[in-house]
Amino acid sequence: MQRLVDEVVNARDEAVLDEIATGEVAALARRWIAPFRSAFPDFTMELVDTTAEGDRVVAHFRCSGTHTGRWLGLEPTGRRFTDVDEVYAFTVEDGRLAGVLYAIEDNLARLRQLGLLQGTD
Repeated sequence: MQRLVDEVVNARDEAVLDEIATGEVAALARRWIAPFRSAFPDFTMELVDTTAEGDRVVAHFRCSGTHTGRWLGLEPTGRRFTDVDEVYAFTVEDGRLAGVLYAIEDNLARLRQLGLLQGTD
């Protein structure tokens, strides 16, 4: 998980995906990263916590970035979101990410911080 955050996301070295994930998960990660990086070119993540048991690992991340490209069909706002929580659960085989069980992203907080959604919590 730390290599995913430090090397793939923050250092922008997607080649590392081939070392830490199976082909299917590496391809899936690339399909997620490319459009997100296009919308938020400066986005970064921090690893908050991980829990592993058996062949599963759950990771809590925080993500920040500036909205300078289209995202979810929405025009860029130029605004920044910070510390948006994300939780992902993976299966692991031979020390590599082998499957994604679920992903939860607090897009409500992200949309509010970007000024794309008004209202109360």
